[in-house]
This record gives sequence, structure tokens and C-alpha cells, in this order.
Amino acid sequence: MVRQIKSSDIEKNNLKIPYFSILGVLVAVILVTILWRPLNLDRTEYVPLNSQAQTTVTDTSTSSVVIGDGRVDMVGDKSKSENVTESSDVPEDAIAKDELDDIAEEKDNTVQYTISRGDTLHDILVRYNVNRNDISQLTSKFKQLANLRIGQQVSWTTDENHNLLTFNWTISSNNVRIFEKSGNKFIESSETIEGTSENVVITGDLKTSFVADARKAGLTSNEIGIITRALQWRLDFRRLKVGDKFAVYLSREMHGKRLSKSKLLGVRIKNGTKDYYAILADDGKYYDINASSLSQSFFRYPLAKQARVSSGFNPRRLNPVTGIVTPHNGVDFAVSRGTPVLSVGNGEVVIAKYSGSAGNYVAIRHGRQYMTAYMHLDKILVKPGQQVKQGDKIGLSGNTGRSTGPHLHFELHINNKPVNPLTASLPINEGLTGKSKKAFIEKVKNIKPKLNF
Repeated sequence: MVRQIKSSDIEKNNLKIPYFSILGVLVAVILVTILWRPLNLDRTEYVPLNSQAQTTVTDTSTSSVVIGDGRVDMVGDKSKSENVTESSDVPEDAIAKDELDDIAEEKDNTVQYTISRGDTLHDILVRYNVNRNDISQLTSKFKQLANLRIGQQVSWTTDENHNLLTFNWTISSNNVRIFEKSGNKFIESSETIEGTSENVVITGDLKTSFVADARKAGLTSNEIGIITRALQWRLDFRRLKVGDKFAVYLSREMHGKRLSKSKLLGVRIKNGTKDYYAILADDGKYYDINASSLSQSFFRYPLAKQARVSSGFNPRRLNPVTGIVTPHNGVDFAVSRGTPVLSVGNGEVVIAKYSGSAGNYVAIRHGRQYMTAYMHLDKILVKPGQQVKQGDKIGLSGNTGRSTGPHLHFELHINNKPVNPLTASLPINEGLTGKSKKAFIEKVKNIKPKLNF
């Protein structure tokens, strides 16, 4: 018996084929999306300042200095993200470096540091990017290192991977504690040094560059570094000209022909018709000849009003799915699109552009040690090379790049290392007062005549 096929049955069967095809395609797309990036949407990837990136951005041609975070972009700016390859999760931009930056990267990896008010050994070593496990072992095993005093000098040596090799603590002119790494442990020893102290004045004229001419005059890299840090807020060393002059007053301790330690007592640099002074006070900090602070204060927040922190600083955040450490080396503020973003301090804009997952972003260099970055901006209001002052409006917050929603990602770097901008120890712009100021002015009267050219 032949079954009669109704036209309605034919129509139903014909509909099933495209319906299941479309459903299959949708399921496949969802699975591919999940497997392609099984990550927390609040994740931030980070490549530290001065590291080399392997990602590619179409508007840059070389791998270079990187600041930034990368977010999984589900709702970001699609029109601009088309210029970035799939592997690009960080901005890639070159920040111009000069001889003064190279001083901090001497190949012997030896650093000498004078203790100032508020310093702790942990904070000092973290600031210089020393291996945190070594710091923890040193400070926990040798409790006496909590007794560092203002004006004392410490020095240390690291390998290329920032592992601590030796740490020296000069307690007095004839008492040095040495902590040397042997295997995986530090061993303490002491050394009694018979040395001679002498105060010296070194002068010079600028003929090529400050670094080259200061070295030729007899200053060490460490001494040059102390000078540039002391005057970093008052003087741009790159703008010194041929014919400018410098005079440096130092206390040096010699052991035979070997310089064991030195202390910068005062410096004068003549730039054109203007003199810049830095004189060491009893608190271990440098002030000008009027006892005014040479440092610059920073705003803690890059916004006119404090905003809710939607994602905090966490350099060791572990991704729960991949098990991989994906640092969030900045702070995210939950602000609506178009909120004014302010520079937290005086400085020079070194980057102002769209770049990869950071979207529109600005990086500002403050002196020789500090850098700030502001990401995912809706609009940039400054240009590279522009000098900005604390509180200047540099952009408007937004949702560009790889971002889960409107917010501001803010980073602070000290000595090329990202730190928590909400808790980091920042310079305080306070001069000396009262008895401290009176004693300092008396010291200036003795030192200033020694700084003649």
C-alpha cells in the first residue's frame, strides 16, 4: 500500500535541515569562544616596564619598552582593536633613554644607598627590583637589619636575574657587616676596616654631557646617580649646555687606593645664569640652600574625586582556570566614560597614543625614578614631549582597547618597577622648620663656599 505524503510533511522536513545546521554552528562558535580564552573577564595581563615584548602592533616596527595591561575585550572599542594582532595583549612603545638611565643599569649590578628617614631594608630592596625571596630570607633571618640608621650606607650586588649575591651594611667607619649568599642561604660575617676619611671637592665644565664630563672629572657612577636623584625635580640634566659648570663636595673613605664608600655633602650645578644646589641635611635628605625640599609631592589618585577601586594591585594573582600567574600591576577605578583624568605630578609626557590592549593611553615620566601610566582613555588631551603639571587634565576616561567596561587603569613605576600606587612610599614636599632649619642653614654657610668653580 502506497503511503500518501502530505505537502505539510515535506515542509516540516525541509525546515529541520537548516534549523539543526544553524543550531550546530551556534554551539560550535560558543565552544570555540570558551576554549580559545577560558579566562576570568577581570584578568589583566602585564609586561613590565623595560621588558621585551614579542607581540606585534601594526603602528610600531620594533620590539621595545612596554607599559601596560591587557584585558579580555568583550565590549571594547572594536574599530581600533582591528589594528592589533590577536596575540597583542600589551601596548608596545619605546621610551627614550639616556646616559642617566644607563647609570642605574651598570653591568656590575652593584648599588650603594644612603639610608634616609622612613627607609626599611625591605622597601629599599623591593624598589631596586631585588628578588623577593632573597629579601624575605635576609630580613627574617637577620633581625638586626631592622636597626638601619639615617645616614648609614648599605650596598649590594645582584646577578642578571636580580638574585641577591652580597649585602654590606656599613654601621660605622670601622664596622661593616657582610651578608653573603652561599648556596641557598646567607652567611653573616663582620669586617673591621682601617681606612682614611677625606673630604674632596670635584669641579668640571660641561663639554659633551653631564655623565661623561662628571666621570672624566673623577666622579663614580654611584655618585653621579645620587646627584641626579637629588636634583631630579629641579633640573633636567638633558638640557644642560656646553659651558655649564658643576662643583661637588664629597666625603670619601679610602682603603689604600680603593674607594669603599662616599657621601655627597653638597652639589652646585650652574645652568646658564641659574644655580641649582642640593645640600645634605642631618635627616639624610637633600634640600636647597634655603632649606626647601627638593622633592615633589604626588597626588595619590589621578582623579578630582576618589572613586571606587574595581580591581586592585596584585602582581601575584593566580588565574583559577589556567593556574598561571597573571599580574595586575595597576589599580582600576570604576568611573564613567568622559571622567577627567589628572596627572598625579609634574613631568614629561613620553607616550600619548592608541596602543594594543591599553587602548588610548598616556605615560608620564616624573624626574628620574618615577613613571605613571593611564589607560583605556576615551580621549587623549596631551602630546609626547609636553611638560605637564600636577593636576593638569591629560585625558578623559573611557573603554578603549581590551576592556570589560568603562574604567581607568592607573599604574605607578618606581625605578622601572610597578608598585601599588595606593600604598607606595612617595616623596613629601616638606621643607625643614624650627631647630632643624636653623642647624641646616649653619651647615650651608660652611658648605656653600666650597662649591666655587
